[in-house]
Amino acid sequence: MNAPAAERQPSGPRPSLAVAFIVLAQCLSTSLWFSPSGVADSLMRDWQLSAAAFSWLLAATQLGFIAGTLAFAFSGAADRFQPTRIFGVCSLLGALANAAVTWGVTDYGLFWSLRFVVGMCLAGIYPLGMKMLVQRVGSKPAAALGWLVGMLTLGTAMPHGLRALGQSLPWPEVLLGSSVLALVGAVLVGWMGQAPKQQTSLTEPTAPPAAAVRLNTQALRAVIAVRGFRASALGYFGHMWELYAFWSVLPWLSLPIARALTEPGESLASSVAWISFAVIGIGFFGCVLGGLWSRRVGSAKVAASALAASGLMCVGYPFIPDTWPLVQLGALLFWGVCVVADSPQFSAMSSHYAAPQWLGSALVLQNGVGFLITVLSILLLGWAVQKWGSMALWLLAPGPVLGLWALRPLLTPDLERSP
Repeated sequence: MNAPAAERQPSGPRPSLAVAFIVLAQCLSTSLWFSPSGVADSLMRDWQLSAAAFSWLLAATQLGFIAGTLAFAFSGAADRFQPTRIFGVCSLLGALANAAVTWGVTDYGLFWSLRFVVGMCLAGIYPLGMKMLVQRVGSKPAAALGWLVGMLTLGTAMPHGLRALGQSLPWPEVLLGSSVLALVGAVLVGWMGQAPKQQTSLTEPTAPPAAAVRLNTQALRAVIAVRGFRASALGYFGHMWELYAFWSVLPWLSLPIARALTEPGESLASSVAWISFAVIGIGFFGCVLGGLWSRRVGSAKVAASALAASGLMCVGYPFIPDTWPLVQLGALLFWGVCVVADSPQFSAMSSHYAAPQWLGSALVLQNGVGFLITVLSILLLGWAVQKWGSMALWLLAPGPVLGLWALRPLLTPDLERSP
């Protein structure tokens, strides 16, 4: 007798090794995302960029990601083509666009456009990586997604690490390093190959043929109408208001700490890079430990706990004086853990409640709207910190508040089969 659909695991040789390839490739390929942030000081100096102009470079990547996710979702490409092929092609193209900035580009408009292309390519990397993982692990994907988003977090921190290790390297070499990492990610996914035929749905025994899948307006309404998916998506949107804006101002938040802790003769820029790398990178442990904890208490409770903790940091951090650098550093590290720990849980809940035939499209659509929100919060916070200092962090607090409000239905036992 065949096992129930919700209990069957994907067949195929060494699935655990395939999962390892996916999470490692995600880490390497997503290093493209914030590669300019790792060299913000030298990049702004050489290009004579204001803080606002640099914020728009970061926004270009987010806008490109939004455009890419919407294109994948409404064309149905995320569910019509093999995700490994999309991931590999997008990693290759993203690496080329990221590296092209170093090939004699002097026009800011062209630089901005190349970052937009990088963002479009990331739309075929991050959400499709989640889909590949859900296909491989079957039911209860929260713990595996914790590893995946943890690797995304390390990938985001990677440019800061490259900058810290190669403090004497010019910014073009750091960007080229990120492109090389993305190429390795493409190779890993190509080496892994396609997932075996399997049941990717957690709620339905069958799904329409992939070639017939298109996310039209009617299908979109059907996706949004699912109470669990709607609650998870709204919670994710609140989480996204805070996450990338916080990451984007980390070099600025790290500067007073670095000034206080850097010894004479040591590089201030290197200290800022190390602090930024540590605060973003420590989120890896939040993602992984949150995924393991979700096995006992469920994804909704983990996400709510992380949102509450990071919301308190939004409000409380500005009260820590610059004369307490070690307290500031400890607070940032704690914030770095909880600010991203809820992300894989939202992905797990949305994967659980999304209609199976539109799983890939639903994930990229949710990501697209979420990253549209990040553009607004990044630009707003980048402007506000110049005016109000650390008090500008209060602008992030509405995100966790909205997320907690949206999660209320998922914290009650009336929704069945919570992931």
